[in-house]
Amino acid sequence: MNVAARPATSGDLDELVRLYRRLAAEMKKYHQMWEVADGFPEPVDEAFRRALDDPDTVIYLGTIDGVTLGFILGRSEPLLPQAGGERIGSIRLVFTEPEAREVGVGEAMREAILDHLRDGGHRRFDAHVLPGHRLVKNFFESGGFSARSIVMHHTDD
Repeated sequence: MNVAARPATSGDLDELVRLYRRLAAEMKKYHQMWEVADGFPEPVDEAFRRALDDPDTVIYLGTIDGVTLGFILGRSEPLLPQAGGERIGSIRLVFTEPEAREVGVGEAMREAILDHLRDGGHRRFDAHVLPGHRLVKNFFESGGFSARSIVMHHTDD
């Protein structure tokens, strides 16, 4: 079994949209706000096109024996002005097909995107995880991440 990660290209657009739809369905179980606050704007294919063309965004696909089973999206984002121009590598989206979890696909993608961001000069990294999504929290903690902020939310009914 060959587990690998590779940069996504415009030729992967249909697969990215398919994986994103699976991610969105899973995230709805954790919080209804995800789709309107944390996900991609519609139309999703256009959002991926913009992301693939954006020099501050990077997307990797995770594969087993060449079959795409996941994706990870990160961005280079500015810190506050007092950080002297330093930027942070922010992992915004990650998804692995359920049958491909815990076999190294996620780890391959995580390490590939972190290496890419490090090569761009980043030394600080964030990963966005929903409360209650224990598997993803554990996944990032196993890669050396720890919580630094929690966003609280309230909706008037």
